[in-house]
Amino acid sequence: KQKTAYEISACLVGSEMCIRDRCAGRDKIETPEQFENSQKYCESLKLDGLIVIGGDDSNTNACLLAEYFKKNNCHTKVIGCPKTIDGDLKNDYVEVSFGFDTACKVYSEVIGNICVDTISSKKYYHFIRLMGRSASHIALECALLSRPTHTFIGEEVEAKQQSLAHCINELADLICKRAANGKDYGVVLVPEGLIEFIQEIKVLISELNTVLAKNISEEDKQKDVSDIFDLVLNHLTKDSAELLQYLPRTIAEQLLLDRDPHGNVQVSKIETEKLLILMVTSELEKRRSQNQYNSLFQPIPHFFGYEGRCCLLYTSDAADDLLCVDLGGRRIIKKKNN
Repeated sequence: KQKTAYEISACLVGSEMCIRDRCAGRDKIETPEQFENSQKYCESLKLDGLIVIGGDDSNTNACLLAEYFKKNNCHTKVIGCPKTIDGDLKNDYVEVSFGFDTACKVYSEVIGNICVDTISSKKYYHFIRLMGRSASHIALECALLSRPTHTFIGEEVEAKQQSLAHCINELADLICKRAANGKDYGVVLVPEGLIEFIQEIKVLISELNTVLAKNISEEDKQKDVSDIFDLVLNHLTKDSAELLQYLPRTIAEQLLLDRDPHGNVQVSKIETEKLLILMVTSELEKRRSQNQYNSLFQPIPHFFGYEGRCCLLYTSDAADDLLCVDLGGRRIIKKKNN
């Protein structure tokens, strides 16, 4: 009997298509057992093809699976389908991955509402962190659509080799300039992965990855994060140790959180918008003591995450209903009602 997509999906569990007996979350296929189980399931279901839908990590899994299946004479063909709201999967054949335009429009609508409210209330600075670990495409597109007060672009920060202090001073200068014109309000967009584009933080993260993997025992990793912080300091270079101590303690401890299965810092758990708020507040207080700033700074942090990728698709992303019909249950219901 030919199995339906719903019967097959019950066996193929996991957002990253890691096919195992039990699997959930962002799992990476890397052990021999995981590859063997992947082939076992595909062969037991007599699949002609396995379509992996996702971003760079998912498509890396698809590539590894395809190579393994070919090497082991598995009949199942593996196809990688680029789908990421980050918009960082593109080439001559893929102009933009579907999901990007929809997410940007959803975020921009809310950002636009905040911009209008900010102009009305005239008393808050909204710091909005947007998704995008290794690319600032969402932040840039949302900035073009909503025209906020300031937008950090990670790639620009990296190209200009700007330090964290430079970013803070740049924003503080803007706030002081607006205050001089009677504007103690604004909207600042922050890409989720901004800190990984700042050179000294990139070096710090690299050192932390090495120290946590080689110098901190599994027993020590179970200790309170404040104790781990002290242990890690002893293994860092002087510059990185000073930077870790310079950062607000809550942010510094977030950098010590467990890595995801792909070895990446879990940037979604690092509150970059709060880091900027804390450090800009400190800089403005310093300037206040020097009579360079005499206004009121009232920041409000926001994080727009997964809610941007779970709505009905916009026209540009769903131009081909046959392609996108099965990617959202509500769209299926809508078609049935019609």
